[in-house]
Amino acid sequence: MPQSIAAQSGYTLPVFACASAIAAVETLLTGNCPDVVALELLEPAITAEITIEQGALLGQHRALAISRSEPGNNLDLTRHTPVWAEVEFTPGEGKLIIQGGEGIGKQLDREGQAAIYSYAQRLLHHHLQPRINEDQNLAVTLILPLGRTLATRTSNAAFGVVEGLSLLGTSGIAQPLSAPDQLAEFQRHLTSLAQQHQCLVFCLGENGLDLARQWGVPLDQMVKTANWLGSLLVSAAAVGVQEILLLGYHGKLIKLAGGIFHTHHHLADGRLEILTAQAVQAGLPYPLVQELGQAPTTEAGLKLLRQWQTEQNYPWVGKIYQAMAGTIDRRSEEYVYKVSQHRLKVGSLLFDGDRLPVAISVQGQAMADKLGLTMPETYRPA
Repeated sequence: MPQSIAAQSGYTLPVFACASAIAAVETLLTGNCPDVVALELLEPAITAEITIEQGALLGQHRALAISRSEPGNNLDLTRHTPVWAEVEFTPGEGKLIIQGGEGIGKQLDREGQAAIYSYAQRLLHHHLQPRINEDQNLAVTLILPLGRTLATRTSNAAFGVVEGLSLLGTSGIAQPLSAPDQLAEFQRHLTSLAQQHQCLVFCLGENGLDLARQWGVPLDQMVKTANWLGSLLVSAAAVGVQEILLLGYHGKLIKLAGGIFHTHHHLADGRLEILTAQAVQAGLPYPLVQELGQAPTTEAGLKLLRQWQTEQNYPWVGKIYQAMAGTIDRRSEEYVYKVSQHRLKVGSLLFDGDRLPVAISVQGQAMADKLGLTMPETYRPA
């Protein structure tokens, strides 16, 4: 029997979506909505007990149930947001049909497909498929009433997800990425890997981790990081790591070029200011610098640079982003030495909203070659 875990530990959004769906099915089958749903998280192999806030029959074959997100000790914008699931049985062949309703993001690179990713899909199939008879289908529509509004406070659009939030994640446990105890956990993991390798890859967030896997970074050389890049770089140097390759979204790593080493947006931003400063140093025409400074996001700024690059037939993107990658390396190394008096070689690899490489520094390229990375063509250092 899977072990139970206290609810205050916090769970990811897919867990609450699945709990609401289970409760809605239970409501439809019995006429009563359960107060609590117990579900196996699969990753990890433990059981969570999720409180159900409300549930109701909507007709003979439809029902709705609502839970409320609780991510635990974490600065998570989905805290206490309602998670709805509407279910409906129809004649069919025993299929589970998972749909995204209001507030669930749409993936632009997948023709508007709902941003309900593999872990959420697995969780729903595991718990709901056994409840479907062979002569019926079960349609589950997941709804985040506040999702569209909350999405404006994320970088989802930069990764091609619009009009809502993603049901993303590889685990049911919400890791408190902004809490001190999670930093300590990252440092323990880093210390363990440092005993095996002198070169490690810092993967920023889920996208960085996913791309590292795709591009061939060995599992025992990957370190998932959150926003404490400065602390983790210093920790790496302190435990004897010689080289760190930073692999992350350009809209996050750009902060390091401005000397910002805790990258949570609540503490510091300045991304467009840093991009504009790099453009000035690269000698871009003043009208472009002016337009760049007024861009709403760094992703929009990158698209603007690419547009000017096409019109003028001059490699503005490579020129600016290669310089930025080099600046990230230099400032990171200076930061580590200033804080700890340790030497650490840093390389950087930046990707864009399409999850394609934008630039890799000279030192980053050397590390990537050493690691045997295979990735789509990027701007090569001069």
